[in-house]
Amino acid sequence: MSPNSPAVPKRLFAATLLSLAVSAPAVAQEDPIKVGILHSLSGTMAISESTLKDTMLMLIERQNEQGGLLGRELEPVVVDPASDWPLFAEKARQLLAQDEVDVIFGNWTSVSRKSVLPVVEELDGLLFYPVQYEGEESSENVFYTGAAPNQQAIPAVDYLMNEVGVERWVLAGTDYVYPRTTNKILEAYLKDHGVADDDIMVNYTPFGHADWQNIVSDIKDFGSQGKKTAVVSTINGDANVPFYRELGNQGIDAADIPVVAFSVGEQELSGIDTAPLVGHLAAWNYFMSVDTDTNYDFIDDWIDYTGDEMAVTNDPMEAHYIGFNMWTEAVRKAGTTEVDAVKDAIIGVSVPNLTGGYATMMPNHHITKPVLIGEIQDNGQFSIVWETPSTVAGDAWSDYLPGSRDLISDWRAPMRCGNYNVVEGSCGGGADAEVASAE
Repeated sequence: MSPNSPAVPKRLFAATLLSLAVSAPAVAQEDPIKVGILHSLSGTMAISESTLKDTMLMLIERQNEQGGLLGRELEPVVVDPASDWPLFAEKARQLLAQDEVDVIFGNWTSVSRKSVLPVVEELDGLLFYPVQYEGEESSENVFYTGAAPNQQAIPAVDYLMNEVGVERWVLAGTDYVYPRTTNKILEAYLKDHGVADDDIMVNYTPFGHADWQNIVSDIKDFGSQGKKTAVVSTINGDANVPFYRELGNQGIDAADIPVVAFSVGEQELSGIDTAPLVGHLAAWNYFMSVDTDTNYDFIDDWIDYTGDEMAVTNDPMEAHYIGFNMWTEAVRKAGTTEVDAVKDAIIGVSVPNLTGGYATMMPNHHITKPVLIGEIQDNGQFSIVWETPSTVAGDAWSDYLPGSRDLISDWRAPMRCGNYNVVEGSCGGGADAEVASAE
């Protein structure tokens, strides 16, 4: 019916227009909440990060199916930093300044995170980082949902030392900040436990390294000196495929020289023949083989989302699952997506993990996690051979480095400091002011 029709009184029509005008701001409040996804979809890290992009899309889709958040739909904003570390910073700036996202979930390598860190601090964004890292950093704008060294590297070395009897150590990593800083911590830890310099071999290779023949031969020779030897691997990305292949080619058996990896999970193993790798190890906080109803539900959701019955899940996916649920809970608690309110609300938030317990966000912006050691099976899955009796709280600053052992991080008022020196009673400088130059 036309508003000019005699059946519609002019007074009623005017009232309707006034009503629409008054309600306009309420409609504006229903704009979507934008969620930035900052993962490499091309380049050397795409083998690991593409899956995390899809994980976030699935979590957002499921949240929208449940009515969104604060009555608003979540809108993913996906960018591809293409395994290019400076491009990560540019894309983070785009997400925050142009796309005006409310939160970012992303990064894999520490060098990419350190590229993004000054951007999220300058523009007061929120970054949820889902991968194990070297510690020695604490930012008010970053939530570290992957493992700190005391939640992965240190327990893995303890397992090899105490349960396997390892006496010689190969620390093999990709040449960037995470392996170098983690190995610096591990060298100090091993020497504190009586390991001689001659019993530690350190090797770094570039991203995407493919020719492993000589390095694996050196590892084989190092392990033939009469002492039980293990490889602690911080090799990242697609370089793992030729590394493990060469181990098999040279007949390095897990019974002789076990490899424990910190960056190899189900996703990476899905691209190679795992038969020669049976018995080698990985240290994570989650494996797809975990026997819990919550995990089975997550796997079912993932298979349903991907349409692939052979799709696998892995540890960083669980970290995004935890981080996303912590963020949504904090937004509900704060009643807003406003950054400062969410930062305050999220401390102390607990959500289910996939291993049958709960993850809690600590005042240092790290979470509580169980630590699991898994043994590679011929189907590309892991059989859990050891786990901590309870969850472990992530430590931003290592107890084994002189410049870090006196530091704590607490982002609650009144301290609000990422590197508070308990001996000097003072707060340091930037987020990673005490970390030695390792890049």
